[in-house]
Amino acid sequence: MSPTLSFEQAPPISVPYRFFLTAPLFGAVAGLVLAVLGPETFQSRWSPGALAMTHLIVVDFMLQAMCGSLLQFVAVVAGANIWRPRLVAAVLHPLITTGAIFLASAFLLQQQLLFLVAAAVFVSALGLFLTVLATALLRTPARGMSIHVLRVAVFGLLMTVLLGATLALTLGLDAHLPSGWSLLALINVHVAWGLGGWALMLVIGVSYLVVPMFQMTPSYPVWLTRLLPAGLFLVLCLWSLQLLVPIAVARAWQSGVGLAGVLLVGSYAVATLILQARRRRRQTDATFMFWRGAMLSLLAFALSWIAFEALPQLGSNPRAPLWLGVLALPGLFLSVIMGMLYKIMPFLNWLHLQQQGGMAMASPNMKQMIPDGAMRGQMRLHFTALGLLLAAVLWPTLTLPAGLAFSASCIWLEWNLIGAARTYAHWRDKIRAAVASQAVQSDQA
Repeated sequence: MSPTLSFEQAPPISVPYRFFLTAPLFGAVAGLVLAVLGPETFQSRWSPGALAMTHLIVVDFMLQAMCGSLLQFVAVVAGANIWRPRLVAAVLHPLITTGAIFLASAFLLQQQLLFLVAAAVFVSALGLFLTVLATALLRTPARGMSIHVLRVAVFGLLMTVLLGATLALTLGLDAHLPSGWSLLALINVHVAWGLGGWALMLVIGVSYLVVPMFQMTPSYPVWLTRLLPAGLFLVLCLWSLQLLVPIAVARAWQSGVGLAGVLLVGSYAVATLILQARRRRRQTDATFMFWRGAMLSLLAFALSWIAFEALPQLGSNPRAPLWLGVLALPGLFLSVIMGMLYKIMPFLNWLHLQQQGGMAMASPNMKQMIPDGAMRGQMRLHFTALGLLLAAVLWPTLTLPAGLAFSASCIWLEWNLIGAARTYAHWRDKIRAAVASQAVQSDQA
């Protein structure tokens, strides 16, 4: 059974908006970090700048947007009862923001105390978020593959938090890992659960609903909707076993399990592109193009992984992980997030204005919330920045224009979202005035 949309369950608009309006700001900071630190950032995945930039994107831009979306999505799509969403958002949002600042600073300044503070903040924040979200998803009567995959994604976030906290404590206290564990294996497993078990699993679960709905495509094949989450979860479990085997065995283990994983995600990218090619409405908007760019990036990620495994001279280059990281973070995840924000915010504006206006005043349509030209312009700049970031991995002298372009893209996104919020506030005030005027006229009559 497909999920039933329950608009009456939607939390107050301030709940998702505080996350949405904060997320792009940290993307802008990440771009400035790259521009200021310059070529040394892209020397290796272990450089302080690369680590800081990565976590600014992952734990603030992505996490902020994903948390805000889930608090809305789970309530509306799953009909789940989110416990006191306004309070949860008021606690969660500043904690995530503060934790991201501490974590990025810890990587840039190499201060052990900052790792410990960041770990404490994130465990507190995401412990609350996971508890509230898991309770809502387990209690909802809704069924369907989207709901099932969302539950798996929540488990993926739990694993990411536990592994990340272990890493932060190890770095902050110079603590010893459990016997037989290597720091590199722990990092690889943490990254896999964060990007594959949490972020990609969430994208897959949401796409089952929003790609056919928003892009007017056929539904995903039933066999694929079942294979993808189950196969990806199995791959992640097998990948995690490298913690328990010697390093030499782990390397061979990674090759086989990693190949299975990239074949799965590559098949998902191809399936989505095929569905987009079969869409019923030929007109394209910014959201459609963002999703197409995201799937092409995911396909390029899978092909690059296979090439790096087949050609060890390429895979052993210290910039190979950076190439994959750019395709995964700005290429896949930020493209999906930006495209979805351009659908979610206009829809939320329209929904909440409809609920407030009633018969007093007609609400503006969704296309009036953010100008189409502004969305397309920001989209072009985002993909230009993506191209520059990939080029900067190969030629680090391009880090300055790449960082500035990426930062400018995020600032433009922020401006567009602020415009949508201001449009909502303008029409909300007009509707309230019209409702008040009608009430006065009724009293006089």
